[in-house]
Amino acid sequence: MVAGVAACSGEQALDGRDAVRLAVSPGGGAALPPDSPIDVRAQTGRIANVTVSTAKGEAVEGDLNADRTQWRSRWSLTPGQSYTVDATAIGKDGKTRTVRSGFTVATVQKRFGVNVEAPYNKETVGVGIPIIMHFDRPVQDRASVEKALEVRSDKPVEGAWHWFGNQEVVFRPKEYWPAHTRASFIAHLSGVNNGKGMYGGKDYAVNFTVGDSHVSTAGEDNHKMVVKINGKKARTIPTSMGRGGEEKYTTTDGVHLTMQKDDPVTMTSDWEGCGQGCAGYYSLTVYKAVKISDSGEYVHSAPWSVGDQGHDNVSHGCINVSPSDAKWFYNLAQRGDVVTVTGTSRKLDPQNGWGFWQMGWSDWVKGSALQRSVSTAPHMDAATLSAQSGNGAVQKPRASHN
Repeated sequence: MVAGVAACSGEQALDGRDAVRLAVSPGGGAALPPDSPIDVRAQTGRIANVTVSTAKGEAVEGDLNADRTQWRSRWSLTPGQSYTVDATAIGKDGKTRTVRSGFTVATVQKRFGVNVEAPYNKETVGVGIPIIMHFDRPVQDRASVEKALEVRSDKPVEGAWHWFGNQEVVFRPKEYWPAHTRASFIAHLSGVNNGKGMYGGKDYAVNFTVGDSHVSTAGEDNHKMVVKINGKKARTIPTSMGRGGEEKYTTTDGVHLTMQKDDPVTMTSDWEGCGQGCAGYYSLTVYKAVKISDSGEYVHSAPWSVGDQGHDNVSHGCINVSPSDAKWFYNLAQRGDVVTVTGTSRKLDPQNGWGFWQMGWSDWVKGSALQRSVSTAPHMDAATLSAQSGNGAVQKPRASHN
């Protein structure tokens, strides 16, 4: 092997007409902005190998073009980190040339962080699960941030990101996730430029598994909920839903997702502005409660309404079921299971809890900063990811209905 060490330009001098000319950028010198790309180019030859690593020994991902003449880093660089690039190419003369370049990324003063609401790392979830990210400060450059978000799965899935304001972004597939899919989400945010001198503070990685398909349909008019597991009917549950009369007592109609489980949970009338001393005040301890919206709707045990279940709607908006059915459903439920309510006049808002499936696909894609859908990359296990997992705790909203 004939090796050459790069000067500040990171470029290998030519030995002859058919010798490969190999250039690496950046080639060293002053500290670089974190969003600077690493670029390797070969003329009169083809790139054989590029290895980029940090002072901590972490590898950097990149892409090689079809004719093997250019390699480019895929993600932003970590602020304050030192990098070494080793690039090898073969010229038309058959000789190998190697270039080494080293540089340091500038430190940054302002950083933004992320809380991943769903899914949790190593969680088994339902087929409707969204990926939900909350930013600790407004995102100025949504396109740059969205480009840094990667979803992988062992079964191909088409999905898209959708922004709700400038501090929340959600990924949802076009169709429900296939059951028993192994998936991961990697946010390559370290060094991503958010504008005005603010950069991503670190990367995040979450591995999750889509479990059995649990899809339930609850009819307001027929007073029953049919639960299917992997497409087969598993149980028909008599129900009593919102009594109506006022919109606030009407169960929301549409595709809900199970969000959390509480056993027990205290439900009060405070949500409707009726506190202690109010004529209609109530406070109930409810067991085996599965939350399906942020407006206080649960599927839960209601022994007081067993006589009405299957016949009449008497609740404040929740789906009342018997203690035995509530226990069965509670034990079955995973976050992200589908519960569709039909027959009511009060439509579920897409931003009420995890009502994201209420939005049509074309409208969902329009909420992408890049105006496009994406296909999931092949699944990568957490052991092979260099990104650091991050799952912030999410405060549970106070329960309301019963």
